[in-house]
Amino acid sequence: MWSLVGCQIDGSEPLLAYDLGATPYKIEIPSNLPPITIPPDNATTVEGIALGRKLFYEPMLSGDNTQSCGTCHAQAFGFSDNGRRFSLGIDQQVGNMNAMAIMNLAWASDFFWDGRSVGMENQAREPVKNPIEMHETWVNAVAELQASAVYPRLFKAAFGTDQVTEDLAVKAIAQFERTMIAGNSDYDKFMRGEPTGMSQAAFRGMQIFFTERGDCFHCHVEGLLSDYDFHNNGLDSTFNTDNIGRAGVTGRSSDTGKFKTPTLRNVEVSGPFMHDGRFATLEEVIEHYNSGIKHSPTLDPKIKKPEGLFLTEQEKADLLAYLKALTDDEFLTNRAFSNPN
Repeated sequence: MWSLVGCQIDGSEPLLAYDLGATPYKIEIPSNLPPITIPPDNATTVEGIALGRKLFYEPMLSGDNTQSCGTCHAQAFGFSDNGRRFSLGIDQQVGNMNAMAIMNLAWASDFFWDGRSVGMENQAREPVKNPIEMHETWVNAVAELQASAVYPRLFKAAFGTDQVTEDLAVKAIAQFERTMIAGNSDYDKFMRGEPTGMSQAAFRGMQIFFTERGDCFHCHVEGLLSDYDFHNNGLDSTFNTDNIGRAGVTGRSSDTGKFKTPTLRNVEVSGPFMHDGRFATLEEVIEHYNSGIKHSPTLDPKIKKPEGLFLTEQEKADLLAYLKALTDDEFLTNRAFSNPN
């Protein structure tokens, strides 16, 4: 069953948005997942979510008014980029990182593959001003939103002011993104003791995944299926500016080659995989861990079997069946996350 936890309104949370007439919103958290923490300066409201949803799909945030956040994060693909290895920006420039799937980010604190943005609000700032992506300034974007017939009213409803600002815009986008929770896959139903269509093969694959046989659960922990931490998972033995990972943010050589652990929810539809999209299929991902680990000084010690897993073909097939049991069709079709424009 689903339970309502997280987003608790108590005396420690600023009530400014509520005092100004916005409607408090309590996010539904599946009972097999932990509660979430809402930043005290960005209480979740019905009006804030509605504004954030509209902004998520707003092309005025890009330099030529052609791209929105939703352009590279499509719902049918788990809010990843339509099977593309690298996204195209408005100037047809190609990035060097695979667009991360957007879901269950309410449990994360550091964002992007290298964790360079702390807090979801700060994450929401970056694509707009990135010269390869939306290639706009927030000054220009705010001016366009302010001049529109719709947005001053929506900001008034959400934040009590019809003055559009960058800070309020990213707060609204973050509110919307916090509601984007995937937690109704066959795996989730099984964990909650509900009727499920989980196959025997998927069940066997789950046993592989959550034991040393598969060696997966150390980073893709039960429930969230991510520890939201950074790891060198043996993709490369040498490193340059494209695959230095977390070290590019922290400056620590011990972080070389480490990238954020993505959630595996909806992984069936959110390929290609890894930070640079090098693997086109889940079969390739499984084979990487089975026989393709590259050794380097920062290889994560959580990889208990760097020499290989030596899975049988049946075990690989079962593991694949389990990964497919993580697909949440309800999330992929939920109209609350779709384009309202």
